[in-house]
Amino acid sequence: MKAFTRLTRPSPSQAQRPLLRTLVKNHNTPTPRRPFSQTTRRADRPQPADDPNFHSILDNPPQLIRAGGKRHGPGLLILAVIPVTAFLLGSWQVKRLEWKTDLIAKCEDRLVRPPLPLPGRIDPEAVGDFDYRRVTTSGRYRHAQEMLVGPRMRDGEDGYMVVTPLDRKEEGEGSSVLVNRGWIPKRLRDQRSRSRDSMPEGEVQVEGLIRKPWKKNMFTPDNRPDKGEFYFPDVAQMAALTGAQPVWIEATMDPDYMQILEYEQKGIPLGRPAEVNLRNNHAQYIFTWYSLSFATSIMLWMVIKKPPTDITKRVRMNKHW
Repeated sequence: MKAFTRLTRPSPSQAQRPLLRTLVKNHNTPTPRRPFSQTTRRADRPQPADDPNFHSILDNPPQLIRAGGKRHGPGLLILAVIPVTAFLLGSWQVKRLEWKTDLIAKCEDRLVRPPLPLPGRIDPEAVGDFDYRRVTTSGRYRHAQEMLVGPRMRDGEDGYMVVTPLDRKEEGEGSSVLVNRGWIPKRLRDQRSRSRDSMPEGEVQVEGLIRKPWKKNMFTPDNRPDKGEFYFPDVAQMAALTGAQPVWIEATMDPDYMQILEYEQKGIPLGRPAEVNLRNNHAQYIFTWYSLSFATSIMLWMVIKKPPTDITKRVRMNKHW
């Protein structure tokens, strides 16, 4: 047992010597180099990039699309047309404003001039050049051929405009003109309900304005001369019925409040004041159209730039992948 123990258990000094030799031996023996990768090299073969028909993802990168449907629909197209159309209409109203301003200036210039004696024969084509020109004439009214145009409102009351042919004998045959004498209440439509002062007899002096009367709109019915119903002043039609020239004269007056009350009670036609009453609302139209164009442009920009909150995004890859 002692011999066995002696052989199997070397002394500490003896046990360290073989270990030291092993370390020295391992240090002097070069270790074989291991390759960087254990992957075996493939055999040479054509690469996909060598093919001229090869499409890379870099050639057609992925695109973000809406999963909910088309981005641009007919509603967006209509919204894009609205600001352009409104801007064009606003620009057109600018030109209309310039035209109306010049027209009002011309009419006011004619209005301040002294009254012009109305000639015997008048060219209907030249009436437009004398619109709002003050004129004077004299003659006799033909009350039997009186025409009522209406209904026409004045201060909230319904009534008619009294149009009467004026014979001007001193100017020769065919010199009669149509005179819009003014407004009367509807209750005094019948001549028998008016006073005698409302239908002067004999020679009268008339001062008024040469005018082109208002025209009918799409809601105005046609005149019925056979029944004595005139809804708008058709000068050519009225002139043919009375044998007068197609010239429209609007009688002017400037009564005070008490005279107006007296005229309304007696049925005396109330003439118009000598002033230009052309409406000029084009500045409001310009503001309206340009505001609409600006507002719809902002709406269009907000719709186009709206973040995709209610939609999902997905990647549409190239069709070759």
